[in-house]
Amino acid sequence: MTTKLSIGDFSKMTYLSVKALRRYHDMGLLVPALVDRFTGYRYYETAQVPTGQVIRRFRDLGMPLEQVKEVLEAPAVASRNELIAAHLRHMEEALEQTQRTVASLRALLEQSPKSAVSVEYRAEEATPALAISEPVPMSDIEGWWEGAFEELHHVLRSSGAERAGPDGALYPSEFFENELGTVVAFVPVRGEGSIAGRAKLIEVPAVEVAVTVHQGAFSELDQAYGALGTFVAEREIGVDGPIREHYVVSFEHTDDQSQHRTEVCWPVFRTRPCAT
Repeated sequence: MTTKLSIGDFSKMTYLSVKALRRYHDMGLLVPALVDRFTGYRYYETAQVPTGQVIRRFRDLGMPLEQVKEVLEAPAVASRNELIAAHLRHMEEALEQTQRTVASLRALLEQSPKSAVSVEYRAEEATPALAISEPVPMSDIEGWWEGAFEELHHVLRSSGAERAGPDGALYPSEFFENELGTVVAFVPVRGEGSIAGRAKLIEVPAVEVAVTVHQGAFSELDQAYGALGTFVAEREIGVDGPIREHYVVSFEHTDDQSQHRTEVCWPVFRTRPCAT
């Protein structure tokens, strides 16, 4: 005779709360062996205890419930293991990001006063470019950025147009202020060719900018923004317009983020000489 466990006893044996067990039942993740049709009480079998313990460990690892369900329902060991491995890779990437953030914060707290930021004034001419322009939430910018430039590079290779400068992007004020704005990823080009997908041929407008170069990971780019923004604000030369970034050395060239070089370009006016 199979032993039936009340939801309370099953909770104690698996370290899963009654609230969690009810949720898992509702989504079909861990269904009770029996539900009394008169009282609605849920009963489990002892054979379900290991499954409950596995679920708790996956949740301790931060695996989303839908992915836990996919693992438990995987038809073969190989597919199950691949799902688990994919989650572990995601955790490793998240850990690396956390370590970079901790190192960055420690460096900010311990850094000595820096010398004046190096700034160049430049008049950017209007430039034809292949571009993808879309509203992007700040929280999604990394994935959108990677996808947009991957598509632009594919279009460039197949279009017959010639690259005329490094990749770039325009970020409007709304992107920073409201965490949502229309971002323009672009590749400067010469000539025209066949264009498909989201890419369009545009003209990146002319603008006068103050430029500083950030060397290192994109995650540290805010330091360049802070230094350059301070420089511009102190001289009262800032004007409205999107911030422009040029990716002189990026993931397209090397995976070593310490070698990445990004130009940050702040729109300014030059009606009087400005000391650097």
